[in-house]
Amino acid sequence: MALIDIGLLYLLKDKPAFNTYTARLVSYPAGLTVGYFLNRYFTFHHIDNVRHVLDELARFFAVHAVGGLLNFGVFSLVIYAAGGADFPPRWEAAIPLIGVCLGGVVGMCFNFFVSRQVVFDG
Repeated sequence: MALIDIGLLYLLKDKPAFNTYTARLVSYPAGLTVGYFLNRYFTFHHIDNVRHVLDELARFFAVHAVGGLLNFGVFSLVIYAAGGADFPPRWEAAIPLIGVCLGGVVGMCFNFFVSRQVVFDG
């Protein structure tokens, strides 16, 4: 999930009509879709899937929308906070990655615990 998110972010962020924020709005849902299927078939494979896949996917996206807001908020805070600092070019290039990682940890914890209770509750 994170590899899809980070890969697309770095692929898109310097393209015309994109910046770091708009690229993340594309990369996060792509990673999220991959994450649903990984969770369904690997992380929570031992739980009987009593819901139709579309119902479960809708619940997953709803939970992860909140997790995504937390994730994007932390990501934006890192980008904003680093914007006023004078970093060497090597560190400046890593700022989006640091934001994705920190936001990812916050969002991942929220998503896992809430998904276990609301989406993959069997």
